[in-house]
Amino acid sequence: MATPQQPSSLFELEFPQSVGIFQTYADAQKAVDFLSDEKFAVQNLAIVGTDLKSVERVLGRRSWGTVIGQGVQSGVSTGLLVGLVMLIFGAVQNIFLLLLVALGIGIGLGITFNAIAYAMSQGKRDFTSVTQTVATKYEVLCEHKVAAQAREMLLKLPGARAAAFE
Repeated sequence: MATPQQPSSLFELEFPQSVGIFQTYADAQKAVDFLSDEKFAVQNLAIVGTDLKSVERVLGRRSWGTVIGQGVQSGVSTGLLVGLVMLIFGAVQNIFLLLLVALGIGIGLGITFNAIAYAMSQGKRDFTSVTQTVATKYEVLCEHKVAAQAREMLLKLPGARAAAFE
């Protein structure tokens, strides 16, 4: 008896078929949870985000004050790290003085490097932001051998019939 061929990755399904398209991840998750509650073999499913878009959320204005503040923040962590390394690997007479000097050097370097980077941007990007890639739709895919069963079961999901006509 031949053993069935397994997909090469945990994220791959063998001959996947769509059983539903949802506007939000929560709706797709709700559909899979419903199938699980109905004792469907959910290991045959995958939720796939499609139609990806990049969203950049602007957090605030960038000025010399914020640049220096960010330099101080990064400098404190750098200074503490350097001070800790020197404390571990060096012969230290005064721990307080060592940490104080390391903090001063770290803060100085943090402010300097942030200021140089901001000055080089020449005002072309005077804001801070974070970027995230998000899906606009979520598709529930299923192994081909049980896809019809999954579609039939999803028709019992509350609101499924109304959504089918939208």
